[in-house]
Amino acid sequence: MNPQIDNYLAEGCGRCSLGGTLECKVHNWSEELQRLRKIALETKLTEELKWGVPCYTFDQKNIALISAFKEFCAISFFKGALMKDPNSVLQKPGESSQATRMLKFTHIDQITKQEKVVKAYFEEAIEIEKSGRKIKFKKNPEPIPSELQQMMDEDITLKNAFEALTPGRQRGYIIHFSQPKQSQTRIKRIQKCIPKIMNGEGMHDAYKAMRKE
Repeated sequence: MNPQIDNYLAEGCGRCSLGGTLECKVHNWSEELQRLRKIALETKLTEELKWGVPCYTFDQKNIALISAFKEFCAISFFKGALMKDPNSVLQKPGESSQATRMLKFTHIDQITKQEKVVKAYFEEAIEIEKSGRKIKFKKNPEPIPSELQQMMDEDITLKNAFEALTPGRQRGYIIHFSQPKQSQTRIKRIQKCIPKIMNGEGMHDAYKAMRKE
């Protein structure tokens, strides 16, 4: 057990001003997150803190994240697209998601009933990593700005949130982020929109923030 995860469960990820308060969404799913953590620790996975959330690795390779969202908590498998999913419970974070697959929960009873399934999925994800199999990514029809791609590569929760947006909302952001000629301006635009992206909101909702640029 990693003490950093104990702090996450007590204080939240610290990604917003609600960290350390009772309003932090981590506290909405305390029991569920604790149970998912227990299942993960029963496997050969190593528990780490990455991107502010619990990350489970095997041979230093990322296997899965456990995190809290506004309406659910979830396990996000990095190579979920390669999993067999015999129970048809894995979901794409968004329509354009090519690799990540999520196992969502909205009540502790769901985890209790599916505990064997959850553990089996962790085990399968480990076997996929051990096999060396890779995701074959398709080229995005709307090129993602390198600045946004780098931020998503460094922050899987942002990546999941962006991929959870509808294709139209993704395209709107991509076009807006790509317009400036200067990289620094593109970075500033992205940073201002991140809170909206994390909340699942599109360009229309982010308009006021952009006006302050």
